Amino acid sequence: MTGTPPRAGVRRGGRTRVTLADVASACAVSVPTASLVLSGRARELRISAAVERRVRATAEQLGYRRDTLLSASRTKTLGFVSDAVASAKLSGELIEGAVDAAHRHGFTLFAGESGGDREVEAALVASLRARQVEGVVFAARFPRLLEVPDGLRDGPSVLLNVLPANDFPAHAVLPDDRGGGRSAARVLLDAGHREGVHLIGTGPTVEAIAPRHIAAVARLSGALEVFAAAGVEVESVRPCLEWMPENGYRATLDLLSRHRPRALLCFNDRLAFGACQALAEAGLSVPGDVSVVGFDDHPVAAWMRPRLTTVALPHHRLGATAVELLLSRPRRDRSPTTVHHVPMPVVAGGSVRAVEHA
Repeated sequence: MTGTPPRAGVRRGGRTRVTLADVASACAVSVPTASLVLSGRARELRISAAVERRVRATAEQLGYRRDTLLSASRTKTLGFVSDAVASAKLSGELIEGAVDAAHRHGFTLFAGESGGDREVEAALVASLRARQVEGVVFAARFPRLLEVPDGLRDGPSVLLNVLPANDFPAHAVLPDDRGGGRSAARVLLDAGHREGVHLIGTGPTVEAIAPRHIAAVARLSGALEVFAAAGVEVESVRPCLEWMPENGYRATLDLLSRHRPRALLCFNDRLAFGACQALAEAGLSVPGDVSVVGFDDHPVAAWMRPRLTTVALPHHRLGATAVELLLSRPRRDRSPTTVHHVPMPVVAGGSVRAVEHA
């Protein structure tokens, strides 16, 4: 192709403004690719030097100027980029909360999943920025330390269930797992449990847990804090490599070979489900012989008999809080990373029995 590419663009105030889509079309590349090149992030998707030169030359020839801040205020759209939130049953309410909050403010929310692939994350963020969304929520299914895509620096963004592992000042929304740990411990203390208390899932100390396991660190910290303040000694802690029913089952069988528990605090509901199976096989009833508390309010908790007492993950509220925070932030906010914790409520079931002391 020779000569000057056609100037399609968008007419503004009697003149034609060249858009990013015009540049991408003239170069025969995708809009995300053009956006990455022109924002100085071509290497994030290993874009070739030849393509980078072609995009930059065409943008200069067409007179393209980045104008995201000027036009974003007119789009009434937001972006939501996650690893696998929408397709995960337990965390699906994260995006439902985000959508509901966006709609309340008259916004449309566009969502994309990366499957945890960093290149796909970068492409999704670039695509959303190219479409001039007013802000982006970058989310994970559960609290994690992650490298945050550089493309989020190009406009307002909020992290959801994510703390930045790289140098990225941001507002982050997380469940208050430490407060949840305190609440779980108080449930047992308020029921009179002072002896025979055991923990299933993590430990034995906070220092023994890798910092990337944000929820485990926080939940254990909160629980131990409350037990210590009440003068209650936890008799044993059973760490589990995974928090699945079979892990809770095996950990509880091991516990029963050495102890006669009175109360179990399990660090999620699936562990609690497995623990209850082991207790039943040993001829122990819940809550008659052993009280059990879980975390998350996973669907399995409602199907257990008795219904499991648990500390709920407020998925819907987390998603809504992220969007509310995104819409309330100044556009050029560059304040240090600030974490906004959302409380975790106790969902009372029938798995905890009040005990009396002589």
